[in-house]
Amino acid sequence: MAEKMATVRPADGVQNGDRWWRRCRRTVPVLLVLSVLVNVALYYLWDAASAGKGPLEEFHSGERSSESTLVVIPIKGVIMPPLTGRVLSMIDRAEQDDSVQGVVLLIDSPGGLVSDSHQIYHRLEQYRQDSGNPIYVAMSRMATSGGLYVAMGAGPQAKVFAEPTTWTGSIGVIIPRYDVSDLSARFGVSVDPLKTGPLKDSLNPFRELSENERAVWSVILDDAFQRFIGVIADNRDGLDRRRVTELATGQIYTASQAQEQGLVDEIGYEEDAIESLKQQLGLSTVRVVIYRFEQGWLELLTSAIEVREPRHQLQAFLDAGVPRALYLCSWGGLPPGPLE
Repeated sequence: MAEKMATVRPADGVQNGDRWWRRCRRTVPVLLVLSVLVNVALYYLWDAASAGKGPLEEFHSGERSSESTLVVIPIKGVIMPPLTGRVLSMIDRAEQDDSVQGVVLLIDSPGGLVSDSHQIYHRLEQYRQDSGNPIYVAMSRMATSGGLYVAMGAGPQAKVFAEPTTWTGSIGVIIPRYDVSDLSARFGVSVDPLKTGPLKDSLNPFRELSENERAVWSVILDDAFQRFIGVIADNRDGLDRRRVTELATGQIYTASQAQEQGLVDEIGYEEDAIESLKQQLGLSTVRVVIYRFEQGWLELLTSAIEVREPRHQLQAFLDAGVPRALYLCSWGGLPPGPLE
């Protein structure tokens, strides 16, 4: 009898295990599908609720109950999309808030695209003219090239602060180019694009740059370079075009060197710039806020997935060959933009 029971019980256990496993196989996929649907629905609800809100406002310091507001606008990372659009949105929000009395630009940037740097500079000019509010600048780790360019949007009346360890300067323009013509000849690689004019494939890395091409690109570079010099000369008292041209060797300046040369006014920190602006405005109390953009986890996940898609890889390949004039502290290509 004992032997019979011993043979039955394992069989019952196996049958029970099989039934449990069959139920799991039916239930788990259903639960997974429901979970995905719920998460997608929640994401779209969140996306609809947050659409059009723009930058988020966070309390920074000061008195929360004050009717006067100072806004800190961070410009951190390479000046290119999406950073450019975010900074422009922050300026728009500051202009729409009647309680805002002034703005502090918090800059930590090596520069970036020429056009994007000028877009931010131009919008800052508009903000000053339309609102009448002053803008001060606080440079942190780096405010070079395009970072210095956008700082000039604060205007000639602004105070520019730099931390003791800040790097700034690097005044100039660069168009990255690589010459691999010797390497391609060594391995028997040639490029023969079909084109409608001799300059259509200018900056082709598989052949040397002709003198005619150098002359054409020299004019383009000089146009951006002279604009950079003019922006600094127009917004820094004591610096004329001649003196700015002398400084525009592409050299990086330390904070103390920049102060000696008139590129910055004081050695100090973000809180020093805020306090100085507060005193300039004659405010006894002030509420200081900072604008930020945030990315959701799903946006980061979908971005990572899209990068691996063939069409995005093709886009990146084609994009790498587009000539770019840069106000950038770099010898080579354009680094990736920030994820903030």
